[in-house]
Amino acid sequence: MLKQPIAVWATAIAAVFAFMGIGLVDPILPAIAKNLQASPSEVSLLFTSYFLVTAVAMLFTGWVSSRIGGKKTLLIGLVLIVVFATLSGFSGSVGQLVGFRAGWGLGNALFVATALAVIVGVASGGTATAIILYEAALGLGISLGPLLGALLGGWQWRAPFFGTATAMAIAFIACMALLPKMTPPAVKTRLRDPLLALGHKGLRFTAGSALFYNFGFFTILAFTPFVLGMDAYGIGTVFFGWGVCLAITSVFVAPVLQRMFGTTRVIVATLIALGLVLLGLGFAAGHSIPLVVTLVVISGALLGINNTLFTELAMGVSDAPRPVASAGYNFVRWLGGALAPFIAAQLGEHFGEQVPFFAAALAIVIGIVVVLLGRKHLAVAASDH
Repeated sequence: MLKQPIAVWATAIAAVFAFMGIGLVDPILPAIAKNLQASPSEVSLLFTSYFLVTAVAMLFTGWVSSRIGGKKTLLIGLVLIVVFATLSGFSGSVGQLVGFRAGWGLGNALFVATALAVIVGVASGGTATAIILYEAALGLGISLGPLLGALLGGWQWRAPFFGTATAMAIAFIACMALLPKMTPPAVKTRLRDPLLALGHKGLRFTAGSALFYNFGFFTILAFTPFVLGMDAYGIGTVFFGWGVCLAITSVFVAPVLQRMFGTTRVIVATLIALGLVLLGLGFAAGHSIPLVVTLVVISGALLGINNTLFTELAMGVSDAPRPVASAGYNFVRWLGGALAPFIAAQLGEHFGEQVPFFAAALAIVIGIVVVLLGRKHLAVAASDH
């Protein structure tokens, strides 16, 4: 796994910086709400706008990269992130911040979708190795994001945005210098290809289950900071532990469990465990902060396993080209990330802070049902018997 071309490492390190942007705002959500006189549901739109634009943009990332090449697409994505992260730091209202996060999401989509395709295409050791490297970058970025957000956000809530812009500018320089020139493929991706790819039952069941799984994932990430009642340093420390567990299991535990039990069996088992964790969070919210912290960290381990297995399943379950399959899959699954923060905040404001976790647990149950209904379509790619 470690014997990779320099282009793989350059892309992976840039991906770490890009994924830091997901959890970066986590520790400073309460501070943003306080300083911009916004409610939790208004602040939750920072996630919703980001992931909604990311999801929709996934549908045309392949169209862009197949015409201008992977390197140029990556660089454009990085430039957009630098610009909109900087503008986010200058926001004077929550509305402006939500809008700038949407632009940030566009850059993230162009970069993330293309980064996976670049790593899979350039890495040595096959698709499975490339996906593990990609998920390692995701896990490391998600774990470092809250830490950076806490360290900078504890000083000034605007600072994490400027910190991200600086990191992404460094990533831009690294990719510009180290990535080889990538000629566009001979076959151009059509705008409708990702949606057509979802016509494959295996990919459709994978994406559908991932949508509900991501609803649970981002309920934990986006709503728990309001339950913890901690400052930026406390929230950042909790989600750093969460992210470290996510990174470790995505790289080291998921492949072992996959070989021992098969992909779909492990997905179902970890989804059941995640549903139980969300129920526990619902009962603990407002009653036991130490239990909430413990369950959040445990959830990170479960999320890491499923992130790797869902991505690998999506990349291999259909006969569509990997970039096209990835775009269709990510379009559906990021919708779960877009819906969860706002719905969770609304439920919390109107019905109490326990209800969002119960709703997320229900979403996980639906995700399990989707996997079980599509098991025969998933088993061929997953090599389950």
